[in-house]
Amino acid sequence: MEKSSYKVTFSPFRSFTREEWRRLEEHPLFPVSEDIGLSDLQAMNEPLTIEEINDVYLPMVSLLQIHLTHYNHLHNERDQFFHNTSFRIPYIIGIAGSVAAGKSTTARVLQKLLSMLPEKPRVELITTDGFLYPNDELERRGLFNKKGFPESYDAKRLLAFLAGAKSGRERLDSPVYSHLYYDIMPGEVHTIENPDILIVEGINVLQVQVDRKPQRRVFVSDFFDYSIYVDAGEKDLRQWYLDRFKELQKTAFQNPESYFHQYVSYTEEELLRFANEVWEEINLPNLEENILPTRFRADLILEKGEQHFARGVRIRKI
Repeated sequence: MEKSSYKVTFSPFRSFTREEWRRLEEHPLFPVSEDIGLSDLQAMNEPLTIEEINDVYLPMVSLLQIHLTHYNHLHNERDQFFHNTSFRIPYIIGIAGSVAAGKSTTARVLQKLLSMLPEKPRVELITTDGFLYPNDELERRGLFNKKGFPESYDAKRLLAFLAGAKSGRERLDSPVYSHLYYDIMPGEVHTIENPDILIVEGINVLQVQVDRKPQRRVFVSDFFDYSIYVDAGEKDLRQWYLDRFKELQKTAFQNPESYFHQYVSYTEEELLRFANEVWEEINLPNLEENILPTRFRADLILEKGEQHFARGVRIRKI
């Protein structure tokens, strides 16, 4: 009997091309125009267009609205079952991905669009940069050159913050990280109050294991109701990182107070050599060891191609 050449591929994800994904939202809930303020939403060297918002982000928001509606219904039904009235707690969305992948743009766009839903939810955004240990503590632990690796974060403080959010705490304070000073700002906090939706953005948010010791643990992702991974090929990620470094030399590094002001006088060749060393010694190992392995833990994978534009979307099946 002749063997069939047909090969079945099993995957927990359903994949969409950009065009297939775009067609899912042919009648958007609300129009998006240039008035949305593209320049306020996009990060440096991360192009953002109205077409990208309409084709990629509006279908994503419609999908999230389905999950939000069921989340609220479930909350009410559980209250009825337990014969009580509980605090409304925020729906938490985690956004992960490599350095230079475009997580911050994705987070800001979703924050803006979700706040425009008919229910006008209060949408807050925090980044896990604020939960890095201060530089002096990183130096003390011998971790300064591993900034961004899982062990460089104050995981207990981040978990306590998320536990407070899921406990219905009305006011939450998170530390403030300065990219200018490349450090935590002593005494400064970012306060959020009564969010309906909380977006948590960071390279490490889907990480589930930082050591091999068997122990009972709670992870950051345990507090997420939905998770997104911003994905791109290593070649693109490296190029975007180098491009951003060159742009920063012309802008933020010019500030004498900038931690990176020392690199202003570098020639382009010297600057790119240094940036490539940082990528090879820090960002790439962190990507391969800690970030990329978490990709398939996400509910949605946003696949990017050239110039940061999405080329496809994967959705976890249910």
